[in-house]
Amino acid sequence: MRRNRKVKILATLGPASSDEAMIRRLFEAGADVFRINMSHADHALMRVLVGRIRDVERQVGRPIGILADLQGPKLRVGKFANGAETLAPGQTFTLDDDPAPGTAARVQLPHPEILQSVQPGHRLLIDDGKLHLRAVETDGRRIVCTVVSGTRISDRKGVSLPDTDLPVGALTEKDRRDLEAVLGEGVDWVALSFIQRPEDLAEARKIARGRASLLSKIEKPQAVTRLDEIIELSDALMVARGDLGVEMPLEAVPGIQKRITRAARKAGKPVVVATQMLESMISAPVPTRAEVSDVSIAVFEGADAVMLSAESAAGQYPVEAVATMDSIAVQVEKDPLYPGIINAQRSEPEATGADAISAAARQIGETLKLSAIVTYTGSGATGLRAARERPQLPIIALSPVVETARRLSLVWGLHCVVTGDATDLDDMVARACRIAHTEGFGREGDRVIISAGVPLRTPGSTNMLRIAYIGAEEPDVG
Repeated sequence: MRRNRKVKILATLGPASSDEAMIRRLFEAGADVFRINMSHADHALMRVLVGRIRDVERQVGRPIGILADLQGPKLRVGKFANGAETLAPGQTFTLDDDPAPGTAARVQLPHPEILQSVQPGHRLLIDDGKLHLRAVETDGRRIVCTVVSGTRISDRKGVSLPDTDLPVGALTEKDRRDLEAVLGEGVDWVALSFIQRPEDLAEARKIARGRASLLSKIEKPQAVTRLDEIIELSDALMVARGDLGVEMPLEAVPGIQKRITRAARKAGKPVVVATQMLESMISAPVPTRAEVSDVSIAVFEGADAVMLSAESAAGQYPVEAVATMDSIAVQVEKDPLYPGIINAQRSEPEATGADAISAAARQIGETLKLSAIVTYTGSGATGLRAARERPQLPIIALSPVVETARRLSLVWGLHCVVTGDATDLDDMVARACRIAHTEGFGREGDRVIISAGVPLRTPGSTNMLRIAYIGAEEPDVG
């Protein structure tokens, strides 16, 4: 099954989309990667979902990626004697370490790291920013605040700290257990929530030991400040606009989205745009015009993937949501303005032979109007370099490693095919031409350009270009 677009679609599984038949319908509608949210899935359900995705993968004969999204540190206030309290702007309200039920004057904050880190003047946003507090006095055991805006607080509401750098890592004990469990099931990507600093990736990478790629969710101001360092240590990025829009001014989020997208593209790292993309389709069969525009902006920016959350996980129209996102992306990529916008944002190739080869493959392919670029990639590096160029031509990523093909299913423009390892250069060229033909990318007599590393099976050694005719007995050397 060949997609008619280059941006990928990431669909979250949940109560509305957990059975095998629905997963297949979502794939057929356009989903390329499935997300399992470990905030809601226990280990038993996660294993069932992974098994069902792999069953669908076998049925359709296409590599399908799986992303496990770790919950990260969830900071919440304690409980109230009455379940909830009404506050007034300007009043004093205290967060402390006293486990007694809360009142209209105070409530427990069962996170000593917050009590010890917040300083006078710092903001505390409760319940996704509906209640805004500002610290006026702290002593390590309590935070005396002034209510800036909002009037209600209730049991176990979340706390966001846009001004406070917490001295804790991104992995909680639950995350560590979940990480070991998802790695044991062979997921392809692990998303890390509430990354603050590049060091937050170190523990997860040590545990993963290369068994899965790490995606950093950018949803805190501290992460935006150190974006370049985080990109360098990450395998992919996500613009997590939900929490980002709580902890930063809403009007700043679009610019941050563009900054993250362009920085990731420059680094050759996949970038996903997520949260509320088709939010109204949770309960309606069609999106709003504004949502269509929102998705189109991410596609025009050259994001690798766009993501559905509750729309596919718990909504009434999960298949329609995926199909709508697919149709938006297809239409945007047909727009006459699309190639120019994508080209204008292209970065110069890095000063390496592999990057120069990938840039040359794009330029030659577009100049000669070839049918496709075919890359051989064992580790995935060659495929990523080809995608970084954002060529107008289709990219076929051939890999003998199924895990690599699954991982690359998140990456812009890559049509991933699992194939046997080539025995020599001639076999590689013949195999590339045959697959380009059978996968519908060219007819007999059309030409493709092939990039690979020679000697074969040498990771990261992309150093060869070859132009070949589909169906020709002897490939034409370029």
